[in-house]
Amino acid sequence: MTAPVLRQEGKQADCILRTGPAPRSLSGMKTQTDSLVRDLARIIGPANVATGEDAARWSSDWAGTTRWTPLAVARPASTAEVSEVVKLAAARNVPVVPVSGNTGLTRATEAGGALMISLDRMSGIREIRPEARVAVVEAGVVLARLHEAVEEHELIFPLSFGARGSAMIGGALSTNAGGSNVVRYGSTRGLCLGLEVVLADGRVLDLMSALHKDNSGYDLRDLFIGAEGTLGIITGAVLRLFPKPRAYVTAMVACPSISGALRLLNTLQAETGGAVEAFEYMPGAYIDAHLERVANARPPFDARHDVNIMVEIGALSAHDAHPGPDGSIPIATQLEDSLGRLLESGEVLDAVVAQTQAQRAEMWARREAAADVCLLRTPLVHNDIAVSVDKVDALIERTTRRATALDPGIRFLSVAHLGDGNLHFAAWPDTHDPGIHAAIHALVEEETAALGGSFSAEHGIGLSKLDPMARHKSPVAVDVMRTIKAALDPQNIMNPGKVLPPR
Repeated sequence: MTAPVLRQEGKQADCILRTGPAPRSLSGMKTQTDSLVRDLARIIGPANVATGEDAARWSSDWAGTTRWTPLAVARPASTAEVSEVVKLAAARNVPVVPVSGNTGLTRATEAGGALMISLDRMSGIREIRPEARVAVVEAGVVLARLHEAVEEHELIFPLSFGARGSAMIGGALSTNAGGSNVVRYGSTRGLCLGLEVVLADGRVLDLMSALHKDNSGYDLRDLFIGAEGTLGIITGAVLRLFPKPRAYVTAMVACPSISGALRLLNTLQAETGGAVEAFEYMPGAYIDAHLERVANARPPFDARHDVNIMVEIGALSAHDAHPGPDGSIPIATQLEDSLGRLLESGEVLDAVVAQTQAQRAEMWARREAAADVCLLRTPLVHNDIAVSVDKVDALIERTTRRATALDPGIRFLSVAHLGDGNLHFAAWPDTHDPGIHAAIHALVEEETAALGGSFSAEHGIGLSKLDPMARHKSPVAVDVMRTIKAALDPQNIMNPGKVLPPR
């Protein structure tokens, strides 16, 4: 059917508004695609251009919930090749969707009819400079590989989350990923000193600085972190490294309430000099689901508790990490003493401190199984939201109460990076009514906004969160973002339709 055309009398031709795309010749589309593929092959080699069935691995999201057919997938091996590929796309006005590990959860890599640029071949660690505590890397470096490389220098790159075995640095930067260690080290934005970006016209913006101080004009680096490829393609980065803790002590702690858990966090921060690396909340309902869904899983305590916290402390000094004459590690003894005192006062209900690496790994596996546990049943409603840490309790209470009123049989699975206020609201509704699901999403976002929070904490916007972006983001802020987008990408070819809601 031909798309209807609306004309405004007396306006110029560029005021014509279409409610749908103009008709296109299928034979013309095939000719255009064939020509594009030939030119891509000339730039990066035929083996590095995928179409049809060969592009299947790039044609769905991580969860397998959405699928698309890209025009082609280009796999450049250098920044120069990325630049040439983007120049080709710009010359032909072809939309471009960059992809790294494709572990996102907001449909940010959907690319039907677009040219996908995969950074997977750009996996080089250019250099590690231990004295400066920086790593210079390409965007396709897998996070776990970077962890292994810097560990050889007794350093860490502290960004960590469940998908670290496949997530890549470019994607983590493009979504400003968070993870479990934000309470001590901050999000990805704070871990990046410099960037290399290919702009929408193919020019290379070199911001690869290792400086901690630079007041020479606008901070362009931060424009691209969290922009999800809508302003340019990140091809390289200078990342901050930190000393590897000499010892870790990890524990599961049951608290009488979330507010009590926050008092525990503040107590441990004060007593360890800010050494808390992770402070993760798992409610009793999540523990129940984990035990039900994960083979050989064990409960964290003999008795069931509603508020379960996994806490990890990292000791940097030899004084805190060197075993004493009896073999005990001072930082572990300190934590055990603190928890013992709090048990006596009733501020802690139960506690188990890991005594072996296997026990520590079991505690982490329990928390990092959250995504897999949630996906084991449908339907699923989930939100990635953040409020000030002292508002988490109120957010959980309000959203739980209102969602239960809509669906009395709903089952909640929410977990949280409690140390930074990031709640992953998740639930299995008892109904398949999409209207109820949408209403639950909306009420979670409403309550988050009412508490001064954000509807997107660490997963980005993509396509999934365009509606809350339109409803809850400041109109002035969105307008400024559109101005920046138009200035850097006037053809609107860089991951079009993502992040910014339609006018």
